[in-house]
Amino acid sequence: MGGNIFLLVIKATVGIISRSQAMIADSINSAGDIFASLMTFIGNKIASVPGDKDHNFGHGKAEYLFSLFIAISMILVSIKTIIDSIMSLVNGSQLNFSWWLVIVCIITIITKFILYIYTKATYKKYNNILLESSMKDHRNDCIITTFTLISVFLSLKGIYWFDGVVGIGISAWICKTGIEIFMESYNVLMDVSIDEKTKEIILDLVHGYKDIKAVNEISSTPVGYQYIIVLTIAVDGNMTTYDSHNLADMLEKNIAGLDNVYKAIVHVEPI
Repeated sequence: MGGNIFLLVIKATVGIISRSQAMIADSINSAGDIFASLMTFIGNKIASVPGDKDHNFGHGKAEYLFSLFIAISMILVSIKTIIDSIMSLVNGSQLNFSWWLVIVCIITIITKFILYIYTKATYKKYNNILLESSMKDHRNDCIITTFTLISVFLSLKGIYWFDGVVGIGISAWICKTGIEIFMESYNVLMDVSIDEKTKEIILDLVHGYKDIKAVNEISSTPVGYQYIIVLTIAVDGNMTTYDSHNLADMLEKNIAGLDNVYKAIVHVEPI
């Protein structure tokens, strides 16, 4: 957040002075990053609260509720900057070349690259899905600002239209990211099922138990970025209640050991 606040201030200041739509759109991107980090922080604090009598499976979905706020704000802001960039193209607005624009672009690329390296190392340490998203965002920002830098140098040759095009491109990128975040959050809040790859891993674990004759049902519901897995397995009807429940307990522990599984519930039926 500290790095993005610094970038927002210098980008917005230089962008407005030089009338660079690309730099202004880039500053909006930094503002979005600040808001996203703040919402992620608050959402994580709420999501980390353990389960209670009113929320038996914890507060994990709070993370995605706050993600919806981020997504909606990104989409609205990007639409506004797209309109501004189009108007600058139509009206033939020209940016005022300044070496400050070049310096700000270089500072941004260096800062974002450092943040990318830092976040990548932290992601590898904690294997957190939000850190992975942040890591990719820093990488993408390096690419975006590189195009902004190109548009600044092209203005020296009298090619001003590229600045507006880059402004539109950056805004469209922000809008696309906002829609992707919105859809991901919406799917979790609407209890989307676990992905097929994880489902296959779970079934492979089940097939590792020779006493399990069949899987009658498998269902799931998300809790934050993890899932509750409910399984109905069939065992020999002559197996004792103790043995069948012991089998179910072992299977639950194995499934719950997967990174994206919050809890596993196994129901046993005799055949």
